[in-house]
Amino acid sequence: MSAARRSLAALVAVFLVVGCERAPTLPKLGPDDVIVAFGDSLTFGTGASRETAYPAVLATLTGRTVVNAGVPGDTTASALQRLPAVLDQHRPRLVLLCLGGNDMLRKQPEADTENNLRRLVASIRASGAEVMLIAVPAPTLFGRPPAFYARVADDLKLPLEDDAFDAVLRDNRLKADPIHANAAGYRVVAEQLADFLDDAGAL
Repeated sequence: MSAARRSLAALVAVFLVVGCERAPTLPKLGPDDVIVAFGDSLTFGTGASRETAYPAVLATLTGRTVVNAGVPGDTTASALQRLPAVLDQHRPRLVLLCLGGNDMLRKQPEADTENNLRRLVASIRASGAEVMLIAVPAPTLFGRPPAFYARVADDLKLPLEDDAFDAVLRDNRLKADPIHANAAGYRVVAEQLADFLDDAGAL
C-alpha cells in the first residue's frame, strides 16, 4: 500500500472512531421516578413565582415529579453541605445539577468550583441517582459557560446542557434582571431541558 493510501486509511479510521462516539445518555425514567432540580436562584425561580420556575414547568412537560431544591445564593461549597439531606429526603432517580453562578459572582477560584462540582456528582452517584449537568454563563458581558463545565462532563461522562440558560440570559425579553430569568424565560429553559432529557433517553 502506498504512503498516500495508508494516510487515507488512517484518516478514515479516525473519522469512524469519532463518528461512533456518542454523547452520554440517561436511563429511561419510570412514571414514579423522582427528579430533583438541585441548584441556586436559577433553579428556585428568582424573578418569577415558584409555579413558573423551571422545575414546576418541567414537571408539567414531562409528567414526572420534579422537586425544586433550589436555594438562592447557594454556592458549590454550601451545596455540598445540604446535598445529603436532599438525597435522603427525596430519593431521586435523576438529579439536575445547576450550580456555579454564585461562585463566579463571588470570584471563587474556578479550580475550587470545578472540584466541588466533581464532589457533588460523586455524592449523587453514590446515592444511586443519575446526574445531568446544567451550565450557566459567566456573569460578564457576552459571557459563555466556563470551560470547567465541559471538563467535568467529559471526565465524568455526564450529559451536559449548556445552551438553555445561556440563550435565555442573552435575551432581555426573557429576563427579570441581569442574572435571572422571568416566567417566560424559565419556560424556555424547561422546554429545552425536556427536549434534552428526551434526546438523552430519559423520557
